[in-house]
Amino acid sequence: MFPEVRLRRLRQSEGIRKMLNTPLPGPEKFMWPTFVIDGEGKREAIDSMPGQNRLSIDELLKDVEAVANAGIGSVLLFGLAEDSEKDFQGSEAYNENGTVQRAIKAVKKEFPDLVVAADACVCAYTDHGHCGPLTDAGNVDNDAAIENLAKICVSQAAAGADIVAPSAMMDGQVLAIREGLDDAGLTDAILMSYSTKFASAMYGPFRDAEKSQPGKGDRKGYQASYGDLRTALRESELDELEGADMLMIKPSIFYLDILAKMREATDLPIAAYNVSGEYSMLHATAQRGWGDLKAMVQESTLALTRAGADILISYWANQYDELFKD
Repeated sequence: MFPEVRLRRLRQSEGIRKMLNTPLPGPEKFMWPTFVIDGEGKREAIDSMPGQNRLSIDELLKDVEAVANAGIGSVLLFGLAEDSEKDFQGSEAYNENGTVQRAIKAVKKEFPDLVVAADACVCAYTDHGHCGPLTDAGNVDNDAAIENLAKICVSQAAAGADIVAPSAMMDGQVLAIREGLDDAGLTDAILMSYSTKFASAMYGPFRDAEKSQPGKGDRKGYQASYGDLRTALRESELDELEGADMLMIKPSIFYLDILAKMREATDLPIAAYNVSGEYSMLHATAQRGWGDLKAMVQESTLALTRAGADILISYWANQYDELFKD
């Protein structure tokens, strides 16, 4: 007795496998998240994120040239303030001459065809580390926070950002930002919302990079609960109704089921943020000799594409040629 169906026929050679497999995403699908700081000639290695640095604008331009030459589609800029610049509101985040705003102008001047996105939040700019001003009870004031988010996005779009990306997970933030952009005559700015962003344990290296750990408490009161699927999906549904042009899931590898459900529910482009903890986890595994970095990166990244991601926000982007080319 022999099997009538022999699936091994369809994977017996490299040529057949390549013909049938979903291809690895090209560099144009990647958005490289990176950290910009004030000053000149600064390149501060982030110990918990091998291969990533905090960069002054002049150093940023050197690295952006390399990723642009590799064909990477876009960059996502994060800023952080010195302790002396931090305040209760996080007002440095919407300074028209702030570091991120100047970085946007510099990158667009040198690389006009590169898509530039900017994160919009105040957690790295407040003296308490939360994503908006606090009430007397110590909670984030949602409505005051969305006013600040609108100011940030207007300042970024005015500086030339193609995409503004609010990450604070405040109710009504997309509508407030869209109205702010329209009132400022910035109607072409693309709004990519961190629409389903979870209160995850996978952000540790990022908070090290951004120096944005909350002084007290945590962000579970405003970021989505990973145990509540329906509310997490509603977050993206509401952001779409409020006028988001793109949606996002963050983190990504641990949330493929939710990414797939998002893909079924919307025709908007979806970005998957392959976050710092996911990045550093694979690096640590490879450093211990427990897995091949290139193979793990390719497998995990293709999983995001297969689940429905259109855009891959990933720290692997500045190593694309090394990790994704034969």
